[in-house]
Amino acid sequence: MTEISYAEYRAMRRFPALDGLRAFAAVIVVAFHFGGPGWAWTSGWAGVQLFFVLSGFLITTLLLREEEGRGRVSLRSFYIRRIFRILPVYFVVLAATYALAHLNGRGATVRESMPHYLLMANEFAPTLAFLHSWTIAIEWKFYLAWPLFAFVLAAATFRRRLTATLLAVAALAAIVPFTPEWPYWPIHYVSILVGCLLAIVLHHPRGYALFQPLTRPVVALVVTVGFVAVHLSLPYWSADEHPRLEAKIAAYSMAVALLLPAMLGRGLPTKFLSWRPLVFVGERSYSLYLVQELAVAVVVGLVPSYEPRGTRLFVAATVVALLCADLLYRWVEQPMIRAGRHLSKSRKGVPPTVVVAPNQPAAPVQRTVPGLPNPEHRTPGDPEPALAAEGDRRP
Repeated sequence: MTEISYAEYRAMRRFPALDGLRAFAAVIVVAFHFGGPGWAWTSGWAGVQLFFVLSGFLITTLLLREEEGRGRVSLRSFYIRRIFRILPVYFVVLAATYALAHLNGRGATVRESMPHYLLMANEFAPTLAFLHSWTIAIEWKFYLAWPLFAFVLAAATFRRRLTATLLAVAALAAIVPFTPEWPYWPIHYVSILVGCLLAIVLHHPRGYALFQPLTRPVVALVVTVGFVAVHLSLPYWSADEHPRLEAKIAAYSMAVALLLPAMLGRGLPTKFLSWRPLVFVGERSYSLYLVQELAVAVVVGLVPSYEPRGTRLFVAATVVALLCADLLYRWVEQPMIRAGRHLSKSRKGVPPTVVVAPNQPAAPVQRTVPGLPNPEHRTPGDPEPALAAEGDRRP
């Protein structure tokens, strides 16, 4: 088996392995929250950075292909799809969180932070009632700003857009508050922009050529093993060698950016991450992330003997969260995605997106491996991927 050519990459209607990566990230995040010290080796706090890089890469790829195929990016359609993709499930879970807190006599805790939750400023909420939703707020603000920045202000040429993205990364990195207190919110946008930068580079023939060797099956396997080694080594990065959390986040984001091109190929890592059970979890990872706290409340309510953190609680909460996530996926996510897709349809006369390599015939699509979608759909009725804006608690 050989590497993936630029024409093949541009003609792909599905990028392999994304859902498997999402499943991995979602589960280790739950392990970080509720697995206890026995699961510290999974470095679940880094799962959110994996999601951030994936989001930046995917959204930018979709926008770049839409721009090339249609001649422009429809901001109206983009925002409508994001609203219907992100907000319905978010508000359903927020309502359930408030209802449960009210029944337990802690409704005031949620009400105090409700303005932050409604305005997507969750990371600055004064209480911890819906703490893990801070990642949703980070992604939401990225969705609002990035299309305007990259496809309006910095549009036109590859070099101009690349330069603007690098400047944005530098600017955000420069304002990271180097204090011993959490949070370092700007660094999370840097992680997202690392994914955006990767998408911009891969979209250009010369840029893709730099990463093309990573798509060879043997090389992809080596890169995957290397990434796993980096991930497992995170607990051993001592404070003396890496004095601040943002150093870990930046390094890990770069490791994810190197992993993604390797996932384009046909090798063993792609096949494993495209395994149907992993795809099932990955497709529901957004809802799974949102309901994890509620799932824990259900488990502890049914089995009060469970410790606050531990393997039994982690496993039981993951199972309950996945069951709830499946219901949300079927009855909320998919209907709302279809509604958003219907409302976001472009005006008549705009040709459909055609993804081809410049001056080359489109390579035939030889496979449809569950994973990153084309610019038109991810799963039935979803014109964009179901972004798992998952995250972790404050490390």
